Parts: sequence; C-alpha cells; structure tokens
Amino acid sequence: MSTQLYQEIKEFYDASSDLWESVWGEHMHHGYYGEDGNYKLDRRQAQIDLIEELLKWSGDYNNRPPQNILDVGCGIGGSSLYLAEKFGAQVTGITLSPVQANRARERARAAGLAAKADFQVANALEMPFADNSFDLVWSLESGEHMPDKVKFLQECYRVLKPGGKLIFVTWCHRPTTATTPLTTDEQRHLQDIYRVYCLPYVISLPAYTEIVTQCGFKDLHVDDWSTAVAPFWDVVIYSAISPQAVIGLLKAGWKTIEAALSLRLMSEGYRRDLIRFGLITATK
Repeated sequence: MSTQLYQEIKEFYDASSDLWESVWGEHMHHGYYGEDGNYKLDRRQAQIDLIEELLKWSGDYNNRPPQNILDVGCGIGGSSLYLAEKFGAQVTGITLSPVQANRARERARAAGLAAKADFQVANALEMPFADNSFDLVWSLESGEHMPDKVKFLQECYRVLKPGGKLIFVTWCHRPTTATTPLTTDEQRHLQDIYRVYCLPYVISLPAYTEIVTQCGFKDLHVDDWSTAVAPFWDVVIYSAISPQAVIGLLKAGWKTIEAALSLRLMSEGYRRDLIRFGLITATK
C-alpha cells in the first residue's frame, strides 16, 4: 500500500502545487483566525500568523533560537524559508514531490537563502539523516499523509538532537471512546477525504499523544486549534471560483479538480466537529 500511496501523493502535489502557488501563495497550510476563529484576515496573513502563533505556543526562542531545522513535508518551501529567515537557521525540507523540491530551491535562490535552505525528495518514514541531526523538527500538516504514524514519529525522535524540539501539527478526527466510536456516516465522510487528498487514515489527538509519549518524547504540550483554523476552508472555497483558479484547475488535471470540488468535505468536517486540528510540541 505504501508504494502506491507515495506515488499518489507525489502525483497529487506534482500536479497541484503550481496552481496553489499561483492562486493562493507559498504557504500550503491552514491559516490562524484568532482563538475564536473570528479574525477577518487576508488568507496569506492568516497563514503567516499560524506560523508565528505556533512558535509562540511552543516555547521561547529568544535566547536559544533553533539553528538546524528539519521541515517534514516542506511543500514549496513556505515554512522552511520563513523559519530560515526568521532565525538565521540552516533549514532542510523534505517532500515526496520533485516538482515541489525544485520549486522550493528556486524560491530559496530568489530570496537569497540558497545557502541556508536545502530541499530533498525523501520519505519521512526513512529519513536520509543521521541520528541527532536537528534541534527542531517542524511538521506542519504532513502527518496525515503518513501510512505508519508510529514509524514517522520514531523517525522524528531519531533525527532530533538531545534537548531538541518537535513541533507537530496534523489533521485528526475527533476523540473516540468505547461508547463514542466514529459513526458509519463519520467513517464515510473520512473515507471521502482520504480518497480526495491521498491520505491513508487519520487518528485522534489523544492517540497521537500516546504515540509521542511511547517514542520517548518528554515535556509534551498538546492543544486543539480547530476553531481557530476552521474558517480557512471557506476562504479557499470562495477563492477557488476566481477565473485564475478555474483556468489553473483545468490545466492541473482531474485529481486537482476533484480536490477543489471536494473542499466542502473539510469545511463540513470542521462544522460537524469530526475534523480536528491537533498540535503537539515536545522535546527529546
């Protein structure tokens, strides 16, 4: 399954990344709209605010800024280059998409950050890095693509230096118990999301917390920002009807068109409290 999944993810992002950048910009992740989700912000500013809010939430970097950062699921380098410039850090980004990696390198050169940023095509379950290599592992909305959540977080732990920090943000489903399992309708909704966005499955934030603890991480800080980010999908849906977006969709092909037509799955998932936006930060 993994080989087929990786190929699907690669093809999806190879086809859609140019469109996303041309219409929506370099940051391929949610935006932050305030704790109650009611800030009225430009979508790109909301995405930058998400990065800043995550950094604020996860710790104090004033006295000890990270100097060697790994961005897992780097896209076209949005977060990578932002962090490299903010901290003056060396940043390595990995993605399954050669198109994304090439575009990230181009953007690094254009920003004068080529010496600070390296982008590679690599599998996050078998990272090509030595143990204890990074003092920050940043994973912003890539965990949902991982077919083995345990192996992924074990790899994050392995490549972190002792004392290094993990900032892990991912799509989740609502917490479940023996008496409140996912309903048949909820499972069907999730399956539609998996199919459209090339996801193997998602799990709950409590399940992730258990995995992170089992991997050996300590000083865990966990939160759910679903309310703060949920408006993002309605903003994207609205922008998808622009002429520029429609033309780009036609060029990108059916899989990207299908994803655009299915944006409501995520919006409705938040509304019905099925989709959750989970955050974990911890140290090695």
